[in-house]
Amino acid sequence: MKEITYAAPTTIAEATALLEKQGDRARVLAGGTDIIVQVREGRRDLDAIVDIKQIPEVNELTCDGKGLVIGSAVACCLIYENAAVAKAFPGIIDAVSLIGGIQIQSRASLGGNLCNASPAADGIPVLIALEGLCDIAGPKGNRSVPVEQFCTAPGKTVIQRGEFLVRFRFPPPKPNSGAAYLRFIPRNEMDIAVVGAGVSVQLDGSKSKCIAARIALAAVAPTPLLVPDAGAALVGTTLDDAAIARAAELAQAAAKPITDMRGDADYRRHLVGVLVKRALTVAIDRAGTKNK
Repeated sequence: MKEITYAAPTTIAEATALLEKQGDRARVLAGGTDIIVQVREGRRDLDAIVDIKQIPEVNELTCDGKGLVIGSAVACCLIYENAAVAKAFPGIIDAVSLIGGIQIQSRASLGGNLCNASPAADGIPVLIALEGLCDIAGPKGNRSVPVEQFCTAPGKTVIQRGEFLVRFRFPPPKPNSGAAYLRFIPRNEMDIAVVGAGVSVQLDGSKSKCIAARIALAAVAPTPLLVPDAGAALVGTTLDDAAIARAAELAQAAAKPITDMRGDADYRRHLVGVLVKRALTVAIDRAGTKNK
C-alpha cells in the first residue's frame, strides 16, 4: 500500500502552506466520508491528506441576528441538533438530515459535501436557494464565492492551489420567508438523489404575494443548478397553482439530465416538476406561518 502523508494543521496559514506545497497531490479532509473512500478504492491518487478539523474557524457554528455561519468541517449532526439553526433555517435541516445515515452524519460536513462537487449532492441546492457564500482561504489571501459558482464540473470546483473552504455564510432569514429541500431516491434511505430540489420564497407584508424566490436543482446537470428564470416567474404572483406550475415548467426546461442506471432523462425531467412543486408548497407554508 502506498504511503500517504497525514497532516493536522491548527491554523489557516499552516493549512494553506501545506496545500500550496503539495498542490494537486494533496486533498483536504473535512469530514472524510468521501475522500477516505475514494483513496481506499484507488479513485484518488494522493501524496498527502490535510485534516483541517483542528482549525477553530472551520468548526464555527453560529446563528444569530447577523445570520448563519457554518464552518466547513462542522458535522451534519451538529447542524440539525442546533435549535437556533433548526428554527431559522429549516431548509438546511432538510438537507443535512439526508446526507448518509446517522453514522455518516456524525462525520460528514456540508463543506465536504460541496467540495466533493457531486452533481447529486443533497447539501448544495438549498445552500444556493438561501444565497449562501463560500469563504475561501489561500496563500494569496481570502475570497468569497456564491455557492452556485463553486462547482465547475463533476468533481471540480473553483478551489485553486493552496486554497480551501473555510466557512459558509448566510444572511438572516428575511421576514415572511421559507425554504425547503426535497429529493427522490429509489430506496428509503442512504441512496443518491435521482433528482433534488432546493427552493426559497419570500412573501410581502400581507403574505399574499411573492417578492423573491430562488430554485436550485441537483442531479440534472453537470453541477448543482440555479434556475433564475423559475424563481423570477414566481415574483409578483400570489403563488397559486398556476404560478407554481409555471415555475416547475421553467425548472424542467433548464434541467439537462442524463440517462443512467438510476433513471432516464425523461424520468428525471418529470421528477424536477414534481419536486419543485412539492418543495415550493413546503417553503410557502413555512413562509406563511413564520412570525405568527
